[in-house]
Amino acid sequence: MSKGLLLVGEPMGLLIAKQEGALETVRDYSLAVAGAEFNVATGISRLGLKVSYLTKLGDDPFGKLIESTLRGNGIDSSLVSYSSKERTGFMLKGKVSKGDPQIFYFRSGSAASTLSESDVEKIDFTKFSHIHLTGIAPALSETTLKAVYKMIELGRKAGLYISFDPNLRPQLWASRELMVKTMNDLASKADLVMPGDGEGDILCGSSEPEKIAAFYQKLGAKSVIVKCGPQGAYYATPEKTGKVAGFIIDKVVDTVGAGDGFAAGVLSGLMEGIDFDKAVERGCAIGAIQCTFTGDNEGLPTPKQLQDFMSSHKRRDF
Repeated sequence: MSKGLLLVGEPMGLLIAKQEGALETVRDYSLAVAGAEFNVATGISRLGLKVSYLTKLGDDPFGKLIESTLRGNGIDSSLVSYSSKERTGFMLKGKVSKGDPQIFYFRSGSAASTLSESDVEKIDFTKFSHIHLTGIAPALSETTLKAVYKMIELGRKAGLYISFDPNLRPQLWASRELMVKTMNDLASKADLVMPGDGEGDILCGSSEPEKIAAFYQKLGAKSVIVKCGPQGAYYATPEKTGKVAGFIIDKVVDTVGAGDGFAAGVLSGLMEGIDFDKAVERGCAIGAIQCTFTGDNEGLPTPKQLQDFMSSHKRRDF
């Protein structure tokens, strides 16, 4: 029996504006589920691979919606627990015809922020082959930060492949300096780090893909993939480096979730054992697909949808 991917994070209720304009002027919203790790988990599951999600939810309508949505997407929810005191986080997302949408969070003191080392110690790591972490869970609280470090420690002892996407959320940190220090320390402990070129500018003082990759490999990361937006991605492994061109799409509808789609593509490829550059290519494809959808994860494809897209869309010059 094949092993799966383990994630930890905070899924949230998502209210998506149906009209353009400032969020305080919107009167009609649609309801969905959001969260970077949730998006990755959904992408992995839709591609037919096993994935489990460690989180804590409030005993409230948003929490019940999230658990049912996890199950509906084929994501193992056996590591989900509930808090009788704290509530499930949620967020508002604006509608735009161009650029990035307005986002507003209601997540301070959420149930997920109470995750701790004891929650991680209950996990049977022998059931998994890969762990994917983002920089969001460590930013929620002191206890979630310790939980993430414990997951890395126990995952490493169990021989799991650990990937890390900084997925920066500056508003969750007490200071930029603390954010940078923590992100880079976590990245140093990963087998694979996946920053964006803009994040590289913040975290290591350069937006040049080659310099970003060299920075993290020097810190201790084995492999690095630098996301370069629509252009594609640059990668560096212990054996080789290379560029993978992005896919051309007719219209960008919403960029939110594209990086998570990229991560799902890369990780699914690595879990299936395909060549590293082909896994990056898959990531570029899913990131592009997700940009053509309004929701954070609605565009995440099945294997056939992915194959059809990759065979019918041209690539950029990179």
